[in-house]
Amino acid sequence: MKKKPIILGIESSCDETAASVVQENDQGIPTILSNIVSSQINVHKEFGGVVPELAARSHVEKIDLITKKAIDESGIKLEDLNAVAATAGPGLIVCLSVGLSFGKAVASSLKKPFIAVNHLEGHALSPKLNSKLNYPYLLLLISGGHTQFLSVQGLGKYKRLGTTIDDAIGEAFDKTAKLLGIEFPGGPKIEEFAKKGDSKKYELPKPIMHKGGCNLSFAGLKTAVLKIATKIKTDQEKYDLAASFQKTVEEILYKKSKIAFKEFKNINTKKNNVFVVAGGVAANKKIRKILIKLCEEENFKAVFPPINLCGDNAAMIAMVGLEKFKLKQFNNLDYPAKPRWALDESAKFLKGAGVKL
Repeated sequence: MKKKPIILGIESSCDETAASVVQENDQGIPTILSNIVSSQINVHKEFGGVVPELAARSHVEKIDLITKKAIDESGIKLEDLNAVAATAGPGLIVCLSVGLSFGKAVASSLKKPFIAVNHLEGHALSPKLNSKLNYPYLLLLISGGHTQFLSVQGLGKYKRLGTTIDDAIGEAFDKTAKLLGIEFPGGPKIEEFAKKGDSKKYELPKPIMHKGGCNLSFAGLKTAVLKIATKIKTDQEKYDLAASFQKTVEEILYKKSKIAFKEFKNINTKKNNVFVVAGGVAANKKIRKILIKLCEEENFKAVFPPINLCGDNAAMIAMVGLEKFKLKQFNNLDYPAKPRWALDESAKFLKGAGVKL
């Protein structure tokens, strides 16, 4: 029997140094043999955000050790690998370069194919690590740097339906957390604060809620939170603001996802009503709950990656590498790092978005 392909994945696009080994099983589903993630929270905590130069230095110090640990835990030998996949973008250029160069070096030394992976494609396909997914499906990608609705037609085939015209949803969570005095990374802790608060205490804006299709905006919401936060004097008021912010975001995503459902059905003849929510913010349980409710109302199937695979990780990079390996989609060792790399390259640049998402 032919041995199923084994892929090493490497991720270093921001502040996580990660390596993972993935192998396809007999049913054609990726199996995670190891998944090691080294966080840099303590490196950046005092600065209240990621410092690119410090992040890159930390990647350089750890990547060899993390990759060795991933190989050891997988139970395979280095020479058993069929290919090496590494994140090539989008992300911080100084950070991307570390993982990309290391991945190329490993592939070259083993004389195995090298595969450059789009970090966003890793998130887009991450539910395949625990679900049997058929194309096409509707994707909501929500993370610290990205907020997009995409129709996923197949590997490397994406049509953007909507995006943020200014800030990413994850950034809005992080900025709100900082204003409430929550230590970096504070975004995930907003949900904990919200449980103790009154979500009706503050009326917060929902920019472009009733226009712009399924495009979104969070800059006005952030500004409103800032104005209120400067007047807050008690912990209870902090909890109330966190609860009001969480509820506002839920309502925005509910309404915009409902619009995206209609647009998705209009462009896809196949009746495959599947809604995938991925990216770091997909770990928010309250957001999951409201979007599952919407799916039940609209006859869509809701699919989420496991909580531990919502944030940046190398298992999703290895999994995309596996998909590309089967199609022999390999890359040369001079493939460049891409700080900006859209999934839908044909999508319009939106004024105010800052980058072509």
